[in-house]
Amino acid sequence: MSNIYTCTFNLAIDLFIETHSLKPFVVNRTQDDDIQANGKGVNVSLILKMLGIDNTTLGFKAGFTGRYIEDFLKDKKIKTKFIEVPGMTRINVFTQVNETQEEFKLVNKGPNIPEESIVGLLKEIECLKAGDYLCVSGSLPRGVSPSILVEIAKRCHTQNVHLILDSSYNEVLDCLQYQPFLLKPNEEELAAWYDVTIDSKEDYLFYAEKLIASGAQNVLLSLGGEGAYFINEQKVLYGNSPKGKVVNTACAGDTLLGTFLSGMLKKEDTATVLRKSLAAGSSTAFRKGITDFSDVATLEEQIIITEEGKK
Repeated sequence: MSNIYTCTFNLAIDLFIETHSLKPFVVNRTQDDDIQANGKGVNVSLILKMLGIDNTTLGFKAGFTGRYIEDFLKDKKIKTKFIEVPGMTRINVFTQVNETQEEFKLVNKGPNIPEESIVGLLKEIECLKAGDYLCVSGSLPRGVSPSILVEIAKRCHTQNVHLILDSSYNEVLDCLQYQPFLLKPNEEELAAWYDVTIDSKEDYLFYAEKLIASGAQNVLLSLGGEGAYFINEQKVLYGNSPKGKVVNTACAGDTLLGTFLSGMLKKEDTATVLRKSLAAGSSTAFRKGITDFSDVATLEEQIIITEEGKK
């Protein structure tokens, strides 16, 4: 039986604030606030667990903020194998200003990771077995080079571990030779990887299919409010995003990925999985925290999945 792992190099506690206005040099009173354990891999783990997929979280924790995240995950019955490092797991702040309908995102750097802790994490990954799944998500903290993504991809290829990558670094392209199971770029990342401007559906598909030709087995291309594409060697699927008031976009992509990965693990119909994933991602975007899936079925009614012709 396959084991499922997520890896978050740079854990975070996210503080979500809602305020009527945001003015300089005065005390701004908030209307609402919420604190959540976060980090992209953590979000994927939470979604997988809600959908009945047991999993284990890997990564680095630091200080009382790191322990808070670990305790939160244990309360959710999610296994953790975090490596403790000096310093403090970061706290990020997301502020929704209702008067101007603006969202401000303040994201901190996180702790500096010692070399021996990086070696320890790679040893954890070496213990994964053939057929396991590893989802590596998000940014890297100080002390960790983006080349670690290539090292992980190489090890997963050697060990026959299915690697899922959701990261913006250009080194993702260097991972393609090791045939990662799934990539989840957004349109900005795709454009940055190939140093181009993308402004049409044809461009999206051209560069997404280039990822497939270079070694990626599957690509889930997130376009935010414009929906998403799923591309592999056999098919190209597109789905639109449902309409609603966007409250918080911070975790929507992680929800999309976690829901999609769950469907793949359960070997469900791909079009059905894409529709549910888009609905779940939008559900998260329409609320302060991660979806509880209560409105996903209703949002699915707005989504149409079409199969596109491959070039």
